Amino acid sequence: MGRLADHLCEAGLVRGPLSAEMITGGKSNLTYVVRDGDATFVVRRPPLGHVLATAHDMSREYRVMSALQDTPVPVPRTFHLCQDADVIGAPFYVMEYVEGGQPPIDPALAHQLVDVLAALHSIAPGSVGLGDFGRPDGFLERQVSRWKRQLDASRSREVTGIDELFARLSQSVPRSGEPAIVHGDFKLGNTLVADGRVKAVLDWEMSTLGDPLTDLALFLLYGDFNQLDSDNAGESPPADELAAHYAEASGRDISRVGWYIGLACFKLAVIAEGIHFRFTQGLTVGEGFAEVGEQVAPLVARGLEEV
Repeated sequence: MGRLADHLCEAGLVRGPLSAEMITGGKSNLTYVVRDGDATFVVRRPPLGHVLATAHDMSREYRVMSALQDTPVPVPRTFHLCQDADVIGAPFYVMEYVEGGQPPIDPALAHQLVDVLAALHSIAPGSVGLGDFGRPDGFLERQVSRWKRQLDASRSREVTGIDELFARLSQSVPRSGEPAIVHGDFKLGNTLVADGRVKAVLDWEMSTLGDPLTDLALFLLYGDFNQLDSDNAGESPPADELAAHYAEASGRDISRVGWYIGLACFKLAVIAEGIHFRFTQGLTVGEGFAEVGEQVAPLVARGLEEV
């Protein structure tokens, strides 16, 4: 803590000793609330232990949030990026502390989240300095093949229909429209809400440039499968209602949204299967992992209905 205090003092952000409290609940990058007696900040760093640098790139997350300052997308203000791992043992960045939480979903909040998503997708990447933030060409094909590789790396049982879902997806890839800034895991659980308003969108570590309908489909799927985001279970409007709202707000063609929902089902099924595999190997820590494998079959079934 002393080295962090010295570093942030040199950066002009804090004065004097620091106290820190870890924000629990996440399974990815580690987030801490840091105080010096007067000011409050948030420090975010990669997980402990061996991780893939590309999956926990602090500069990437810092860059996209910095680029979105003063746009219609609410994000915390960013203050400082440190790439020197010697300070706290890993690269980190400092951002604004935003008051808020994640209340249960309700129709008004769900529609507001759709508006935020449409606003994100309306921003021309080059207009905020993100023209080189990803490779939109071939984005969907890479997504399908990526999650197939993940599936092959974590096979431990027969999953009825999952290979058929992959085959249908790979044989019917839509032609993407205008590329956009893609969040990668847009849901209520990755936002902060206060007084019924979305105050900040968080967790940009999977963001890139690509097909924005992947964001929409994943958001719709989270709404239909509340158990996948159980802390935010509540009353969500039907997926077709939210999809129509997005189409009106964004002006985008969503006629092939079923394919994208199928891809979202495949992605979440593969993630759940990977967690199940690690659980059976005794490689998970904490509670709630024993039931994750039960989510795979309904996700695959839903995906086959859509594609």
